[in-house]
Amino acid sequence: MSETWRLLADDGVGAADGLALDEALMAGYARGSPARPPTLRLYTYRSHCALIGRYQHLEAEVDLEACRQTGTEVNRRPTGGGAILMGEGQLGVALVMRAPAEHPQELLQRLSQGIVAGLRRLGIHAAFGGKNDLQVGTRKIAGLGIYLDGRGALLFHASLLADLDIPFMLRVLRIPAAKLGDKGVEAVAQRVTTVTEQTSARWTGPALRTVVAEGYGEAFGIPLEPGELEPSERERAARLEREKYQTADWVNQLRPQHDATGSALVKTPAGLLRVYLSVTGSTIKNVLIVGDFNDYPEELARFEARLRWARLDENELRRIASRTLSGTPLGMSAEPLVRAVLEAGERARTRQQAAPVRHVGSCYFPEVNHAGGSRGAP
Repeated sequence: MSETWRLLADDGVGAADGLALDEALMAGYARGSPARPPTLRLYTYRSHCALIGRYQHLEAEVDLEACRQTGTEVNRRPTGGGAILMGEGQLGVALVMRAPAEHPQELLQRLSQGIVAGLRRLGIHAAFGGKNDLQVGTRKIAGLGIYLDGRGALLFHASLLADLDIPFMLRVLRIPAAKLGDKGVEAVAQRVTTVTEQTSARWTGPALRTVVAEGYGEAFGIPLEPGELEPSERERAARLEREKYQTADWVNQLRPQHDATGSALVKTPAGLLRVYLSVTGSTIKNVLIVGDFNDYPEELARFEARLRWARLDENELRRIASRTLSGTPLGMSAEPLVRAVLEAGERARTRQQAAPVRHVGSCYFPEVNHAGGSRGAP
C-alpha cells in the first residue's frame, strides 16, 4: 500500500512566518529521525510579499521605498534564486522530505512533476525548462528551488503563477524591464505566462490548491490526507520566525560581490534591439533583449535563456549562439547579437569596478547553484 502524504494548507501568510514554517517542517526529516512520509504544503502569502533568494543583495533586488509605500513585506528565502512577488495570485508549493540521493537538477525536475500533472488537468502543457523553471513553450509559469539543510532534509519550493500583476511587480522589484516603462510590461509578459492567461479564466492561488494536490497524487501515485501541524513544529516555526526571519541579520545580509548592469544597441532589419545585462564578476546573471516585436522570436528566447549564468567570454557566447539561433533570426547573422552582449557586459563590468552597488536587479530568472545547499528560483 502506498504511503500517505500529509497535506497542509494556509492562506494569507506573512513573509516571515510563511518561510519560517517551511524551514521548521524540515526538522522531522533529519537523519536519525523516525521515517515518515513527505509533507506537501500548498499556501498563499498575503498580497504582497517580495521574497529574495538566499544569496541576493536586498537593496539590489527590491525597491525598499516602494515596498514601504505599498505595504509590501520583504524577506529572504532559504532557497536560492531570484526575487519574486507573492500574494493571492501565486500558489506557494513546499514539499519537505528526507533528501534522496539525486543530483539537485534531477530533483527539481522530478519533484515538480506534481505541478506539471496538475496543470495538465487544466489543459496546460508545461515542462521543465531553463535551469529551474516550468515553462509553457518558452514562457515561465512556475519557478523552482531546493534547499538541503545539511542534516539530511530537503525543502522543495515552487511559485506557481495563477495570475501576476506585472506593473505592480515592476514597481517593487528592481529588474531591467522596470526601466522600459510600458514596454517593460510587454517585455515581462513575453517571458512569463499564467494559468489565467492559458485558460482564459481568472485563477487565484487558493483556487489552484486542489488542482496541484491532485497532480501530486497522480504524479507520485500516492494519496494525500489533510493534516495538522505538530506542537513541536509550531514551536520551531515560532522560534525561527522570531530568531531568524524577523531579524535584520537574515534579511539584510549581503552577497560578497554585488552586481552591475550595462546595455547595448544592435541594429537589425526588423528594427533596433536593446540588450540589458547584469553581471556578477565575469558571469552573466540576467539578460533582457527587447525590441518592437509583434511576437517575441522563439530563437531569441532560447538565446536569452542560455545566456543566464554563462561566462562573459566571446567563445562561450558564440557557442551558445550557434546552438540556439537557428537560421538567421531577425534577418541577420548571430554575430551582431554576440557583439552587443559583449559590449553590454563590458559596460557592466566597468561600472561594477567603479560603483559596486547595483541599481537594477532580477526577477523570475534562475539562480546559480552555490555551495551551501540552495538552488533554484521559486
